[in-house]
Amino acid sequence: MQVAVITGGSSGIGQGAAFELARRGTAVVLTYRGGRERALETVKRIEKDGGTAVALPLDVARSDTFDAFRRALTDVLARWDRTTFDFLVSNAGVGQPPVRFEETTAELFDQMVDVHLRGPYFLTQTLLPLLADHGSIVYTTSTSALESARPSPGYSVYASVKGAQIVLTRYLAKELSDRGIRVNAVAPGVTRTRLGDDAFARYPELIPPIAERTALGRIGEADDVGKVIAFLGSPDAGWITAQTIEASGGYEL
Repeated sequence: MQVAVITGGSSGIGQGAAFELARRGTAVVLTYRGGRERALETVKRIEKDGGTAVALPLDVARSDTFDAFRRALTDVLARWDRTTFDFLVSNAGVGQPPVRFEETTAELFDQMVDVHLRGPYFLTQTLLPLLADHGSIVYTTSTSALESARPSPGYSVYASVKGAQIVLTRYLAKELSDRGIRVNAVAPGVTRTRLGDDAFARYPELIPPIAERTALGRIGEADDVGKVIAFLGSPDAGWITAQTIEASGGYEL
């Protein structure tokens, strides 16, 4: 049985990936920070559909908790007669309101770095001994960090740390290749998630203008990106590494 660990798996893109991987027969360990009930509901739905899942708490901004998380994960793996897992999806993130460069605070900067770079970097390092040879890692970055992006004022910090994830993807792909571990990233476009305090649910009038700027005529859904993540972790993507795959439906094409 293949095992995947998905950070931020209780909602949004992480949840979409969890559902898709479970549908493919992969056991899922999903993490949550504040949404315990959502995480348990995700596990319940996976189990109802015949899959296997466990939810564990984790704050990716607190690297001092990573050793305890590794121990908890080791206990879960032992229940499944495993000492390793196969697929790490580093997905947990936090959105930010648009803040002009000259108004950006050190607190906002540190939050973005801790959640999107420092946390993923050192969590991957902490879990690496448990990741099986020939396993896979996927980072969830953003189209805002791509060279093809049209920069929007107010997102200099967010886009910068997401760009750092893309660089990290390439360097880890090289360093971990001696173990056959593939490392890729997926760059979602505008996607309906809970980030931004459920902005699309609260302000549905935002959706049509974005859909008009998207080649496929709608905003993305979590399942759209979750399927791409599941593919990148599958044997079908076995010859793909060091790549950032845009999954945006042709946003701003």
